[in-house]
Amino acid sequence: MAPLPIKFTELLQLTAVDILPASIGFNSCTLESDHYICVRQKVDETASPEVIIIDLKNGNNIIRRPIKADSAIMHWSRQIIALKAQSRTLQIFDLAQKAKLKSTTMNEDVVFWKWFSETSLGLVTDNSVYHWDIFDPSQAAPQKLFDRNPNLSGNQIINYRVSADEQWSVVVGITQQQGRVVGNMQLYSKARGISQSIEGHAASFGTVRLEGAPADTKLFSFAVRTATGAKLHVVEVDHNAANPVFPKRAVDVYFPSEATNDFPVAMQVSQRYNVIYLVTKYGFIHLYDLETGACIFMNRISSETIFVTAPDSESSGIIGVNRKGQVLAVSVDENTIIPYLLQNPANAELAYKLASRGGLPGADNLYQQRFEGMLASGQYIQAAQIAANSPRGFLRTPQTIERFKAAPPQANQLSVILQYFGMLLDKGSLNKYETLELVRPVLAQNRKHLLEKWLKEEKLDCSEELGDIVRPHDLNLSLNIYRRANVHQKVVASLAELGQFDKILPYSDQSGYRPDFNVLLQHIVRVNPEKGAEFATSLAKHEAGPQVDIDRVVDIFQSQGMIQQATAFLLDVLSGNKPEQGHLQTKLLEMNLLNAPQVADAILGNEMFSYYDKPRIAQLCENAGLLTRALEHNDDPAAIKRIIVQTDRLPEEWLINYFGQLTVELSLECMNEMLRVNIRQNLQSVVRIAQKYSDLLGPTNIIDLLEKYRTAEGLYFYLGAIVNLSEDKDVHFKYIEAATKVGQLNEVERICRESNFYDPEKVKNFLKEAQLTEQLPLIIVCDRFNFIHDLVLYLYKNQQFKSIEVYVQRVNPARTPAVIGGLLDVDCEESIIKGLLQSVNPTSIPIDELVAEVESRNRLKLLLPFLEATLASGNEQQAVYNALAKIYIDSNNNPEKFLRENDQYDSLVVGKYCEKRDPNLAYIAYRKGQNDLELINITNENAMFKAQARYLLERSDLEIWEYVLSPNNLHRRSLVDQVISTAVPESQDPDKVSVAVKAFIGSDMPSELIELLEKIILEPSSFSDNATLQNLLMLTAAKSDRGRMMGYIQNLTNYTPEDIALQCIELGMYEEAFEIYKKDNNHVQASSVLIDYIVSIDRAQEYADRVDLPEVWSKVAKAQLDGLRVSDSIDSYIRAQDPSNFLEVIEIATHAGKDEDLIKFLRMARKTQREVPIDTALAFCFARTNQLPELEDFLRATNVADVEASGDKAYEEGYHEAAKIFFTSISNWAKLATTLVHLEDYQAAVECARKANSTKVWKQVNEACVAKKEFRLAQICGLNLIVHAEELSDLVKQYERNGYFDELINLLEAGLGLERAHMGMFTELGIALSKYHPDRVMEHLRLFWSRINIPKMIRACEEAHLWPELVFLYAHYDEWDNAALAMMERAADAWEHHSFKDTIVKVTNLEIYYRALSHYLEQQPSLLTDLLQALTPRIDVNRVVRMFQKSDNIPLIKPFLLNVQPQNKREVNNAINDLLIEEEDYKTLRDSVENYDNYDPVDLAQRLEKHDLVFFRQIAANIYRKNKRWDKSIALSKQDKLFKDAIETAAMSGKPEVVEELLRYFVDIGSRECYVGMLYACYDLIRPDVVLEVSWRNGLTDFTMPYMINFLSQQAATIEMLKKDNEERKAREKSQQKDEENTPILGSRLMLTQGPIASAPSPGPYGQPNGIAPQPTGFRAF
Repeated sequence: MAPLPIKFTELLQLTAVDILPASIGFNSCTLESDHYICVRQKVDETASPEVIIIDLKNGNNIIRRPIKADSAIMHWSRQIIALKAQSRTLQIFDLAQKAKLKSTTMNEDVVFWKWFSETSLGLVTDNSVYHWDIFDPSQAAPQKLFDRNPNLSGNQIINYRVSADEQWSVVVGITQQQGRVVGNMQLYSKARGISQSIEGHAASFGTVRLEGAPADTKLFSFAVRTATGAKLHVVEVDHNAANPVFPKRAVDVYFPSEATNDFPVAMQVSQRYNVIYLVTKYGFIHLYDLETGACIFMNRISSETIFVTAPDSESSGIIGVNRKGQVLAVSVDENTIIPYLLQNPANAELAYKLASRGGLPGADNLYQQRFEGMLASGQYIQAAQIAANSPRGFLRTPQTIERFKAAPPQANQLSVILQYFGMLLDKGSLNKYETLELVRPVLAQNRKHLLEKWLKEEKLDCSEELGDIVRPHDLNLSLNIYRRANVHQKVVASLAELGQFDKILPYSDQSGYRPDFNVLLQHIVRVNPEKGAEFATSLAKHEAGPQVDIDRVVDIFQSQGMIQQATAFLLDVLSGNKPEQGHLQTKLLEMNLLNAPQVADAILGNEMFSYYDKPRIAQLCENAGLLTRALEHNDDPAAIKRIIVQTDRLPEEWLINYFGQLTVELSLECMNEMLRVNIRQNLQSVVRIAQKYSDLLGPTNIIDLLEKYRTAEGLYFYLGAIVNLSEDKDVHFKYIEAATKVGQLNEVERICRESNFYDPEKVKNFLKEAQLTEQLPLIIVCDRFNFIHDLVLYLYKNQQFKSIEVYVQRVNPARTPAVIGGLLDVDCEESIIKGLLQSVNPTSIPIDELVAEVESRNRLKLLLPFLEATLASGNEQQAVYNALAKIYIDSNNNPEKFLRENDQYDSLVVGKYCEKRDPNLAYIAYRKGQNDLELINITNENAMFKAQARYLLERSDLEIWEYVLSPNNLHRRSLVDQVISTAVPESQDPDKVSVAVKAFIGSDMPSELIELLEKIILEPSSFSDNATLQNLLMLTAAKSDRGRMMGYIQNLTNYTPEDIALQCIELGMYEEAFEIYKKDNNHVQASSVLIDYIVSIDRAQEYADRVDLPEVWSKVAKAQLDGLRVSDSIDSYIRAQDPSNFLEVIEIATHAGKDEDLIKFLRMARKTQREVPIDTALAFCFARTNQLPELEDFLRATNVADVEASGDKAYEEGYHEAAKIFFTSISNWAKLATTLVHLEDYQAAVECARKANSTKVWKQVNEACVAKKEFRLAQICGLNLIVHAEELSDLVKQYERNGYFDELINLLEAGLGLERAHMGMFTELGIALSKYHPDRVMEHLRLFWSRINIPKMIRACEEAHLWPELVFLYAHYDEWDNAALAMMERAADAWEHHSFKDTIVKVTNLEIYYRALSHYLEQQPSLLTDLLQALTPRIDVNRVVRMFQKSDNIPLIKPFLLNVQPQNKREVNNAINDLLIEEEDYKTLRDSVENYDNYDPVDLAQRLEKHDLVFFRQIAANIYRKNKRWDKSIALSKQDKLFKDAIETAAMSGKPEVVEELLRYFVDIGSRECYVGMLYACYDLIRPDVVLEVSWRNGLTDFTMPYMINFLSQQAATIEMLKKDNEERKAREKSQQKDEENTPILGSRLMLTQGPIASAPSPGPYGQPNGIAPQPTGFRAF
């Protein structure tokens, strides 16, 4: 049995990788390519759904993701997943990058989707098909491509296919009909924008190259099984006119008899073999040849349905998944398919073509035989075709080439070998031998452009031999060949030869080839130093590491003396600042310090390097005079000290900052050295350094250093800078000392006053020793630090009494007490002390301290004159009085009088002073000052309770009472006895007694309180009838002894009943409160207590019956009403004749349904009141009790009832008859009409509505009539409504909601004749007609378009798809843009050429012009020129040209282009030129190029110079000449032997070198006529010596002689003219010289004002242009 022609493989079993069988199906398992399988799976109801991705190209690696989605499909080859949720939400994720690429939400459900290219998704919805480019940022959402056809309605979409060029699409669906599965397809052409419905089950697109065709033919194949049979169809789409016509194929598809329900489910086309793979539902696979439709093979590969398929990545076979979970791969078996076909002789031709097409083995012998036969019969062209098409090119050998070269030439034909090569080039690329054989003759014919073309098309096999052949002709071209052939050495050599040094290193990296960069760099440096530096930098900074030895590179630069380049190179290389580059950093700096110190200074200043030899660089910097750099790099203390003393050569700021880098010890040594070498020069710098680094160096060290050189000035300035910030005591002291030495006493005074950090003792002693003339600093120190004794002693001993007076008078008078104390201690005379006191302002002296100082020394009487004088002067200080009180107490000078009468002393101070001396005086002082606690303490200690009781009663302070009545007071009982027995009886002030009582209450002493109050009230006293005390007694009894309360109520008469009763109520004593009110005859409050607190309505009713008062009955009635005893309440209100609470009675009685009782109450109320609520309620009671006659009588009588409100309420509650009476009585026709509607009296309702003439009423009556289908009456109402624009919309909705469309139209038509007809009526009628009678819309619009709301009508027409009407409205609304768009979008219904042309010229959006052009291009190309003629003034011509270029339709607009060419626009010129080139109309092209110059001349000339026609090449030469590219122009003219053009070009160039080159060319080719022509045409541009040389060398003397004769003639004439001119010039000079000799030497010229006359040449060796002689310098001239 012959082997099968296919390879069949099971790649994977899905169930083996934990895929559940339930998850293997069309809706849950997707396969977009042979790379990924994507499965959605949910193990059970409780488990979370997941997506499983199986990577078939990566060992079946499995990726699981917890994703909830309706569908998931993977990209063909990348880890990009597309997810669909809820049928509308789409999201695209890049799993590798873990990023969301895009997301969108569709407006309709997506029923099928698929990747149709590497970048795009195809989406099929219920109504449309969309494409979505995932990687295009501008496509945020899918773009709609076309609408689905009706034939797919109700179909399950199973596939969507798109052609490779995306111009054709097909949607495939299936449906169940008559017991079989029917397939439907929609084929769509993107270019034409049209669809075709086809019956079919599976479809695909493919291409095939037919024999002799220059391009591929696009084919569409589909399979269908109908009730009568099955067919495979292959048809051509988008036929290319250059290709032969593909005949349609329709072949039978065989189905076994048992497979009656089988049908095709998938189709894939192998582009590699042009084979159709057709898979059926039952697992059969069919292989067909795409070109012929012949069946190759058919067999069953699966017992289960293969529900999804995809092509493999090599396009040689297919891959699919069946319901059992098998992943199957099927492809052509290259080794067996041809032998399989050859078994059947009828398939020989098919095998022959298939072997050639796919390069398959098995037919070699057949090809060999045919080849040899053709050669033997002399059919060389056919033999060449066979060799060119041989499988795997086995006949394309050098031997075949030699045989074709030896073939005899054919008459009037190209040689066989060239035709052979042409076939090979058309078929594909050449091999190495073929390439070499073809290139040699091409280069020999100087047709290098063909070689470039073939290389660009990758037709040639690039090799080193090919590059060597091309190199002499074109180095750039050979470089390209070497690069493709991977001949690395020659690529690098070519790049170097071309000077493209920057490309060498990238090429080396790309190719992995490493040349000898050192040798290469030496060569480049010699040729181009700048490029050499760049190349060296790129080598050294290569990302893979340095490619050269950097030291070697530096040596190369230095050997050439290229210091600048070496510096630039090292700066780039060493930018990383690495430790291993230290020696290079040193070399760089050393090189520049020796040659360009300023460069080295800049490098060091940028701090680029850290690892160079710092000592070496420091020494070089010092030698180069860069002292700052030398210091920065020096670590040797000796060198630093040697350099740093040169402060005149160092910037002071830099020097100060530099000290910040030194150690403390070295800094001090350097400062010491600076002072030692030149203290005058360096002192300022040392002081500034010390100021800045004081904290670091230490003030002590700096002070020692400056004191070492005895510079008080330095100390003063240094310490002055830090003293304000320092807290060091020595610093402050040294500053005071230095300031004193330099005489800065103001600073001494300031520091003494402001500083807090000096040692006061030390400073005091220094100032005392300094014997200053001004003692103010010493005074300040002693004052601040309380050295008053020392100061007084010092000043007293030195007899400086004036200084003492200054101190107490001006410095600090507050220190006077201490000064007085000091003077007393030194036994100073009292007269001096009294004099000193008299000299000081008393207000500035702290009297307390003064008294304390003097009192402590028992000299208090000394102050008596001073104190009395102080009082006499008006000083009211409390301390003065305190002092006087103490003096009077001690001297017993009537102290009681002073203490009682004087209010200025401090009672607390004086009282304390008296406590031990006399308690009574202390009591007086404390009582005077109300020092409560002190008074209580002293009276307790001395048993003065009577005095304390009197004080407490007089004080009347509850807080003090609380304090003394506290249980913690051991003396409380004694005090209470004195209060009750003495203080209270003595008192006549009831308020003070009341405070005392409150104090007893607050201290929770009820027994004592009652005892007190009974003593006051019950016993005869002035307070017996005091109402306040009686109230208090009763309140106290109520709180503490309720049993006494009833007795007090009966016995006492002056208490306040209201207050006591309220207090009893608060305490819950309701019966006592009732008795109080009853005793007081306050019957209302008594009844309130019964009702509100005792809560006994019956007792209250009995009490009211007993007292029989109206106010009591009202109170009882309110309580009964609140208790919902409505009838009793109304009776009580009637007994009270109280209608005041009528609102509440009406409300509650109405809710309770007590209408009869309420009528009684209301009749009573109307006797005294005429209130609206009363009459209204009475009227409504009549209505509710159906007493309609009484109601009519009531309404006819006088009343104030709100009849309308009553009517409204009756209407709401359904009492329509009563409502009718109400509304009739007030003639409210509006509400009466509504009421009549409910009573179904429609005629009367309409009449009432007419009387009411209210929109609301008309509306209500209309609604009622419509509901009852009384359309005649409804129309009457409607006519009164539609005249109100605001009511029209609701009326229309009402009719439409009820489905009364014709009635609505009749109503609106009837309303058009009304006087108040408005725009809304015409508009709504139009809208209604568009919905329900579209055939009448246009007539309506033509009649009433001016009275219609056009925007609203436009929306209605759009919704109704009335396109001609829509265009009509747009035009009459001046919406020309929309009119044009509508005509284009609905061309089948609304487009008409002349109308469209009139419309398009009026649009404002320019984009519509171009859209119109596209529309005409697709729909009406024959009218395109007419449209362009109309739009020419308005459109952007350039854009139009680009648009038609893009669609390749430029010939259609040629008349338009010629018409607008006078505008001289580049796009137009280019388009016309391209068109003329294509048409080979060289005459018109020449005119275009000469007349219109706005084009790219170089590009056009380059295209034309390769043209086959000489006329076009001549035009190219003219273009080059016009743009002054003389060489190119002349070369083209020489190539085509257009020597006249070449001569004219050379003459126009004006360049002797161009002319000379062309002249020698003519001599070289032996064209004597052209030689002579050159001499004539370029006479002025040719040098005679060149002409003579060429003439002599080439024997052209005879031809040159006319030129020479003419030249010599002109030369002689020129010499004669020069001679004559020279003689005239000499005569003028001689005359001028004679005039100068007769002029005075100096004349009127003055040197002071006009400068020197002339400057004689310097006699020295140097010329001195300024007239100044050289000065002796000690050097002689060289």
